[in-house]
Amino acid sequence: MDQAETLRQRMLNINKPHAKAIAVVSGKGGVGKSNFSINFASELSAKGHKVLLMDMDIGMGNVHILLGASSDQNILHYLEGDGDIEDVIVQIEGGFSYISGGSGLNKMVEWKDLEIKRLMDGFHILQQSYDYLIFDMGAGASENGLELIMSADEVIVITTGEPTSIMDAYSMMKFIHMRDQEKAFALLCNRVMNPEEGKIALNRLSSAMNKFLDKKVRILGSLPEDPYVRRSVISQTPFTKLYPDSPASKTLKNMVQAYIAQDHEEIHAVKPRFTERLSALFRRK
Repeated sequence: MDQAETLRQRMLNINKPHAKAIAVVSGKGGVGKSNFSINFASELSAKGHKVLLMDMDIGMGNVHILLGASSDQNILHYLEGDGDIEDVIVQIEGGFSYISGGSGLNKMVEWKDLEIKRLMDGFHILQQSYDYLIFDMGAGASENGLELIMSADEVIVITTGEPTSIMDAYSMMKFIHMRDQEKAFALLCNRVMNPEEGKIALNRLSSAMNKFLDKKVRILGSLPEDPYVRRSVISQTPFTKLYPDSPASKTLKNMVQAYIAQDHEEIHAVKPRFTERLSALFRRK
């Protein structure tokens, strides 16, 4: 490739729309975060968007398990220098793509400088190839995971109607907000027994954020407790695909439609790309 062609490719990359990076988090485990991430990705894909879901609970991931797939090729293979980022991407037939976080590892994963560089290189490629990058984070916030969360365009926080879950979700948002007061949040209450339970939980969280931190958050809504969701987990298939007419599926489909519509209506100021923000955070360490 000559110099002129190289410059042309760089200009194309600069002007090309880049993916919206979304981190899906929870204050604690057991709230259905990964299952939401999978079905959220599936519905975004069904609406015509190119979506990549990345399981960032590295070494303890479960996205591949929920999808009935193998974790033989996962993000660690790429980070440790084995091939290109595209080699560990798995395409779901007729739907989104995902990268497994791997599971069953018997050591703590700490990213080294070389692995961080490979991560940057990989994300740079991915953000130009997809409309949405969804990071399914581990419960809580590890040091490396926090860098990803802080670099995302938006953080979706999953809670349930239980008081402890609500408090954990608030603590997580406060923790993130104190490090970046401009960070955008979206709230979802999962497994509610009735709509009122979800409204109460979401109102408590949004009111607390507004009152104590002067922060407005986006309300996604609530997903109902639905026996078909459990059946889909056992079948290792997204519930929106296996049971499209179930209460949870219908609710999530409407939620995603509204989410996309709001995304299209918002006029965003020019801001650094996800990889630029992430690279800057790692340079500070």
